[in-house]
Amino acid sequence: MTTKTARTKPTWPPAPKLINISRWLWIASAAIGTLRFVVQLADRDMLITEMRKQQPNLSQDEIDAAVSGGIGFGLLLGVGLVLLYALLAHRMAQGRNWARIVLTVIGAAAIFLGLVRLIAVGSGFDTAFGVEVSPIDLAVGTVTMVLDSTALILMFLPSVAGHFRKSAVGQQGTTGGS
Repeated sequence: MTTKTARTKPTWPPAPKLINISRWLWIASAAIGTLRFVVQLADRDMLITEMRKQQPNLSQDEIDAAVSGGIGFGLLLGVGLVLLYALLAHRMAQGRNWARIVLTVIGAAAIFLGLVRLIAVGSGFDTAFGVEVSPIDLAVGTVTMVLDSTALILMFLPSVAGHFRKSAVGQQGTTGGS
């Protein structure tokens, strides 16, 4: 008779409150950004008009098919983005430093692009280049930029730095990187 040994999952120290807040801010930012994207995808007439400008030689059926395919792909991309942010935020809350680094890179890029958008709108560059940024899009972009900034800062406060060091030491004997 053979006995099976129970495989135990590694345990992580509980996440500090500020790390949990950071986790939910990352997820909220991704969800709000995806919601903004879905609202833009819902404007089918605008998408058809843009497609007609870019591809004037396509028939209406081809334009409709391309727009429908683009909307479907966009929705999949949006859901995937929220799931990716949730996974990374969860791993970061478990003390995984690699997830904190990935979120830092993504967040810094999002903040940079948000600042560029604000500067472009404030200086009039957006209209000079024919790019329309609606006030709602600008407001939502600003909100997600503030959420990303806050989440990023919370991950690197000195009071939570030990969470990542302790978990790295505790994971040395475990296998797998998840």
